Amino acid sequence: MSKKSLLTEMRDTQLAIEMIELGARPQVLESETSLSRERLLKLYKEVKGVSPPKGMLPFSTDWFLTWLPNVHSSLFINIHRYLLKNSECSGIEAILKSYRLYQEYLHSNQTEAVLSFTRAWTLNRFFESNMLKTAACSCCGGHFVVHPDDLHADYVCGLCNVPARAGKTRKAKAEAQAELAAA
Repeated sequence: MSKKSLLTEMRDTQLAIEMIELGARPQVLESETSLSRERLLKLYKEVKGVSPPKGMLPFSTDWFLTWLPNVHSSLFINIHRYLLKNSECSGIEAILKSYRLYQEYLHSNQTEAVLSFTRAWTLNRFFESNMLKTAACSCCGGHFVVHPDDLHADYVCGLCNVPARAGKTRKAKAEAQAELAAA
């Protein structure tokens, strides 16, 4: 094995480990590294202690347009764009750094993550292929993930115009009932 190919394999192994730690699915690892599927599966088991999840990657833009996922997707894509514009990183390194910043922001605000690393990677791919874009909210001026074929002249984001059922999840309902029972 040549020195160059050894260095590439080491770099790809380190990159795969970082992505696995953040929750990347095997398809993402295969797409972003030159390591074999077998090597990636072994690496995943070494890092996580379990076999990787099976199944297809998200393939629809619809998930990113629903209320809470849209807020988190918009936060991530704005962080990612800022990094691309104001730093020397690009490609998967920019996605990794953007996702870590997204997680740090959520942790500092005691908010649970909605966007997985795999979904963040997929979101970036949707932007690269112009399947999604951002539009500025006419109320707050923030940039939010939207479908490129929708009308955006008077766009109002989901934070300025919160849907009636927003936050009415089963988990929130269970937490509210637990608080009532404790009181």
